[in-house]
Amino acid sequence: MTERSKFYTRSGDDGFTSVIGPSRVPKYDRRPEAYGQVDELQALLGLCRATLSDPRMREILLAIERDLYVIMAELATVEPGVRARFGMDGARVAWLETLTDEFGAALSPLNHFLLPGDTYAGALLNLARTVARRAERVVARLIHDEKRDDSHALRYLNRLSSFLFVLMRFEEQRAGVEQPSIARM
Repeated sequence: MTERSKFYTRSGDDGFTSVIGPSRVPKYDRRPEAYGQVDELQALLGLCRATLSDPRMREILLAIERDLYVIMAELATVEPGVRARFGMDGARVAWLETLTDEFGAALSPLNHFLLPGDTYAGALLNLARTVARRAERVVARLIHDEKRDDSHALRYLNRLSSFLFVLMRFEEQRAGVEQPSIARM
């Protein structure tokens, strides 16, 4: 008979959490804040993926969710030598750029601000875009304050928010939204 895993460790009851390596940091440290923001983004992308019917779009979001695990591991690693094993690379950033260009080419030019909510999936993708921007800001602060070299992770999050905007527009166009809701200036 195998022993069941426990779903709690009690190791964080003192307000500290483990990171990859021998260190423990306060739960409010910049590092858990940064990978926590990325974790929230990943959870929201799972919700987005569950709402989409297009298999290719679901597959792309699944790949992005996997990439975000790599970024979280990178952000949770204190020692630079160990961190190098978990790093995001430029090829994944280029992959997002290629996807953004591909999906964006199918869209009409945009000359006004859009309001989210014309479709449920589009609204969720737009929310994910804003969470990606927040995660990007928190990761940028960590990288700048600690003078870390995680530029691919930061670039990935920047490109991801752009891709999510394009994917939101693409999904709404695919759903038949001819005239998206626009903001009045």
